[in-house]
Amino acid sequence: MSDPMRPRASLRTAVVWDVLKDALDRRVKAMGTDALDVLDTGGGSGYFAVPVAQLGHRVTVVDPSPNALFALERRAAEAGVADRVRGVQGDIHGLFDVVERGAYDVVLCHGVLEYVDDPGEGVRNAVDALRSSGAISLLAAGLGGAVLARALAGHFTEARQALSDPAGRWGAGDPVPRRFTAEQLAELVAEAGVDVGAVHGVRVFADLVPGVLVDTEPGALDALLELEAAAAELPAFHAVATQLHVLGEKRG
Repeated sequence: MSDPMRPRASLRTAVVWDVLKDALDRRVKAMGTDALDVLDTGGGSGYFAVPVAQLGHRVTVVDPSPNALFALERRAAEAGVADRVRGVQGDIHGLFDVVERGAYDVVLCHGVLEYVDDPGEGVRNAVDALRSSGAISLLAAGLGGAVLARALAGHFTEARQALSDPAGRWGAGDPVPRRFTAEQLAELVAEAGVDVGAVHGVRVFADLVPGVLVDTEPGALDALLELEAAAAELPAFHAVATQLHVLGEKRG
């Protein structure tokens, strides 16, 4: 199977996919099983769920959008994994109205915490969906990346506003309701009963490099992917990443 996260459009998710696939492989070996039960909260049309199912795992996607779930069903069918992907309508706050507590080996919570009223409750629910020692993959918007992007675009007042705003927003027109630092995310998962295994900076350079350069310069895409991977685990770059990824394990 070709790696689903390597095309040009996947620059923004390649690091997360590599980390997630490795975590799934480790979990499979630890449990001595071929297939895991994976919950993807806010999984939308299955951008991660379908590739995970292609690895042989059973995936439940919870999303509030009927249109996204319809797209998920179509994508899973086209990939030949419709029997391993289930979509249910719901959200992280009402998670246990639609799925069972403590029933999953791995939970994905990607692009969810920015939009919920109570991020702490969202993380606690995600963790409560895990079996003992299960793994959680958390991806959320990073504060530093937004500040840097606004400054490089010449919007210095907005960059300063994002720095001082408790939610990390640069103004009323900001489409993202909330952003986090790596420390804030690590604290949220720790308080929810998770031992943090790794923190990664995602899209450290990808959003800053002109697309025409990546598309036209021979070898530029692969070189940029390698640069993103090399910088992802270095704490110095977490402060300027567009997104932050936290991987952890529920305390037994």
